[in-house]
Amino acid sequence: MADDRLCGRTRAGWITYAYLLLYISLSGSQIFFNKWVLSSKEINFPFPVALTLLHMIFSSVLCFIIAKVFKLIKIEEGITSEIYLTSVIPIGAMFAMTLWLGNSAYLYISVAFAQMLKAIMPVAVFILGVAVGLEVMSCRMLFIMSVISFGVIVASYGEVSVSWVGVIYQMGGVIGEALRLIFVEIFVKKKGIRLSSISVMYYVSPCSALCLFLPWILLEKPKMDSYTNWNFPLHILFLNCLCTFALNLSVFLVITHTSALTIRVTGVVRDWLVVLVSALLFADSKLTLINLLGYAIAIAGVVSYNNHKLKKEATQVGSEQAAVAAAASNNNKEELEEVGTSLVSQDEKDRLIER
Repeated sequence: MADDRLCGRTRAGWITYAYLLLYISLSGSQIFFNKWVLSSKEINFPFPVALTLLHMIFSSVLCFIIAKVFKLIKIEEGITSEIYLTSVIPIGAMFAMTLWLGNSAYLYISVAFAQMLKAIMPVAVFILGVAVGLEVMSCRMLFIMSVISFGVIVASYGEVSVSWVGVIYQMGGVIGEALRLIFVEIFVKKKGIRLSSISVMYYVSPCSALCLFLPWILLEKPKMDSYTNWNFPLHILFLNCLCTFALNLSVFLVITHTSALTIRVTGVVRDWLVVLVSALLFADSKLTLINLLGYAIAIAGVVSYNNHKLKKEATQVGSEQAAVAAAASNNNKEELEEVGTSLVSQDEKDRLIER
């Protein structure tokens, strides 16, 4: 019996590591893939809005086929028209903005430098969180934000060739991603709805595609009509879109089989690998000692921020579980519906009622 349990744990551990490796591989590969498509001489397809629009259309169609045609995955219900207008559309718009501006940055700056600039993300999320009342300013958080900002400034100072157009695009993408995370947090905490990654893709991808369609019509379609030097084979197009969809699915698998701490630590490892590998793959990625020192400082701040957020979430979960348990012990179903809506699942509530 003990040997069977040990074998089961070992097998589960190896499966978890396989999911993490899959996520790191797909995430890093997609970054390099997009960079190659947008700026390489072989493809020469400098249209980031069009590329992002294709990704969103592909995800929308594939999600519909998987969920509604073959019914392989069940999409959670509860998305009313009011929730769709006030939550899903803003999330989709910010997701479109993030991908559009982030991909546009690859036309002007290296992959390594883009990843270093992304380290400023927690600062943007925290500042916006304070502005909307989701975060509380404290001396500790102010120190952590200062460390991250200082690290990014040092890394930028060490960059050999800085394109400020690329920096502006990347910072715009960071702001878009920060706003998307804020909208998601409001969606989860105030609406009380939790969706799987595939359900999020099902609802958000069409919104993102619609939000990208107008800038594509205005900014890129005229250029594409008159541009004759690009060559984008259909099999490359299909593979690029498929890799984007596979990356989103890998995120779903990692979140399902690991914890929030694991996915965040994995993200830090992924960022370091992307920075180092890009220096080997791309001629425009020339790392300096100041680059690496600044990025190390920024990552140290990011790790501290993640640790603080995880402790805060653990405390919140504990408080909600205690409230749910108290309501369940009193057999008060109305009170049970009012507490623990953001982090405690309905299945856990049902188990507490049965007890």
